[in-house]
Amino acid sequence: MTPPAGAARAVLSPLDPSPEEARELVRRELLRSEYHDRDLIERLLTWVERQLGTVADAASAAPPLSTLAAMLVLLALVLALGWLLSRARRSARVRPSGAAVLTDEPLTAADLRARARAAHAAGRHEDAVVDGFRAIALAQLERDELAAAPGRTAHEVAEALAVRHPGRAAQAREAGLLFDLVRYGDRSASPAAAAVLALDADLAGVAAR
Repeated sequence: MTPPAGAARAVLSPLDPSPEEARELVRRELLRSEYHDRDLIERLLTWVERQLGTVADAASAAPPLSTLAAMLVLLALVLALGWLLSRARRSARVRPSGAAVLTDEPLTAADLRARARAAHAAGRHEDAVVDGFRAIALAQLERDELAAAPGRTAHEVAEALAVRHPGRAAQAREAGLLFDLVRYGDRSASPAAAAVLALDADLAGVAAR
């Protein structure tokens, strides 16, 4: 049975966007600041360009039904690429965000410490990590062991702690990274919250409970 003329025209109509336009859109998207792994970007671009080129060649030389199949393959590639980009953006958020650890809340280190312990006891481990690390940073400021520098990031606080307390350098860096992962990377932190609280207690000279 011969397909209606309108259906044939729809199948044979140019891809929108064209393979060339699709390649350029992909390249522009991957060059955004969220994607910092240049090797991964180049590999992904090369693979996408190769696949789009294959689909374009097949579509230009194939009968209508084969062209439709090629278009479906292209659609699947676009969907897969969208999934990869969403994963890349999510991973990018895990990197240090540059946001300050401390906020403008009128709280002391003891206030933050109590809030972190209450959150941990209630099973809100992510809140415990965030408030626990903030308690560490603020306690160091209160004791003049950390130079006052508004806008310090978790990475900067952790590095300063590592210099000030070399015996706790690894724990300080792990706590700073965990703060970023939880605060900006949407990561869970069940048992890890206790490690942050233990570091806070250790640095504060308070016996961990």
